[in-house]
Amino acid sequence: MTTAADSTTSLVQSVDWLAIAPPVVVATVALAILVADLFLPEERKPLLGWATIAGLVASLALLVPLRDGNHATFCLTTATGGNQACSYTADHFALIIQVLVLGGALLTALLSFGGTRRLPAGEFWFLLLSSAAGAALLPAARDLATLVVALEVASLPAFALVGIKRDDRRSSEAALKFFLSSVVATAVMLLGVSFVYAATGTLHLTELATRLDDVPGPLATLAMTGVALTLVGFAFKTAAAPFHFWVPDTYVGAPLPVAAYLSVVGKAVGFSGLILVTVIGFPSYADVWGPALAVVAALTMTIGNVAALRQTATRARSAVRLLAWSSVAQAGYLLVPIASAAYTGDEQIGSTVAYALMYGVVNLGAFAVAALVARTKPDNRLSDYRGLYATRPLAALAMGFFLLCLAGLPPGIVGLFAKVTVFSSAVDAGLGWLAVVMAVNVVIALYYYLQWTATLFRGPEGPEEASALAGAAGTAGTLRVPMAAPVSLTAAIALTAAVGIVLSGAPQLVLRFAGVTLF
Repeated sequence: MTTAADSTTSLVQSVDWLAIAPPVVVATVALAILVADLFLPEERKPLLGWATIAGLVASLALLVPLRDGNHATFCLTTATGGNQACSYTADHFALIIQVLVLGGALLTALLSFGGTRRLPAGEFWFLLLSSAAGAALLPAARDLATLVVALEVASLPAFALVGIKRDDRRSSEAALKFFLSSVVATAVMLLGVSFVYAATGTLHLTELATRLDDVPGPLATLAMTGVALTLVGFAFKTAAAPFHFWVPDTYVGAPLPVAAYLSVVGKAVGFSGLILVTVIGFPSYADVWGPALAVVAALTMTIGNVAALRQTATRARSAVRLLAWSSVAQAGYLLVPIASAAYTGDEQIGSTVAYALMYGVVNLGAFAVAALVARTKPDNRLSDYRGLYATRPLAALAMGFFLLCLAGLPPGIVGLFAKVTVFSSAVDAGLGWLAVVMAVNVVIALYYYLQWTATLFRGPEGPEEASALAGAAGTAGTLRVPMAAPVSLTAAIALTAAVGIVLSGAPQLVLRFAGVTLF
């Protein structure tokens, strides 16, 4: 006679600790920092930042043994043919997104280091690592319950990070808008997940793909509604139009490193979840979500680029606001290969992954330069970047390179190749109209990217600004740096610029890593 314990043993496999090590290490370091913050004196608080960086580096190192992509855990053995449905799978897709997420969190930590003196340091580092742990868990999640939990673990600390400047009304307002929009998204998503579960009786994505093919007639409408609501919830998370309204105010109100984190890691979380539920879980409804995502992609990129065009150079924080609208437009580009996958299969997903990797590197670099400029000009207007080359030539060159990468122009070759892969995915899927919309939007984006790039190298507008720049100049034509930048901030700019230059020289590296073949 089989006991309950024997039955459990036959169904639940042992835990593969190596597979789950990256998010577990990040979560463990987060808890350690929270406890250490209670005992460390104020003058020793910088140690918490170093511990954060060490934990993220260790988690990235733990991805190396997983590079074969053949690890899975928390699996149930079904009664039909011994097939396995796993809740956590460390495959090639999960590995790439985890590299992006943990690397983005590491760069965010470098941007934040030295800037947390006016913030509760222990809380800041704990919240950052907690969010990163959830973000690292999500791409490996293979059931809807784990997916939703990982998404909320990544999102909930982000609310607090946005509003961590307690004495800043704008920060509190940004956190409230971010919180309300995310709560609505979660509620809609959970309703959709409950409908899908009621119609199929399972939460595992691989099982969903099979059972949605054969949903009983009375439950077909319930299943379709559940699929639609789940996708709407993820549309909120990815800042896709018309659910993008929270982005500019949230980025402007948040500390700059947090805005950088949301623009890259937050997007990676949303898009990886969207890829998992559409391509793995809901392929039976590709005729529903494919056209819908194509329309949303066109709408998102158009709204983002048009809004970016309307930013005035003298408006306070217009530089961050332009980067926010730019990130909305980039979200539209990222949606194109996912929509294309509905017509041609999951091979198109590599284009989204490649574009996300490129975007993550250069967008974090652009925010790093913005953080550098904000040290002397906290209003961070676009006009504040005029003549940046005269005072900080290397920072100006780096910013120009990042903007050209986002625009897809040489010498930012990696940006050009990433856009070509996305464009090719639309053409291969027969979405010619979407390819045309994307081409028009790329041309629109050239205007504000090139305008900002030109501003970096322009001379002063008036005699007062000219005398200020002359005062910053040293003898013998050399330049005196206005304010010494923190080593960590300089390292973040240098690292992102170096990676961008390497990938522009050999763009096939990121394309091969993402599994994309152009020719």
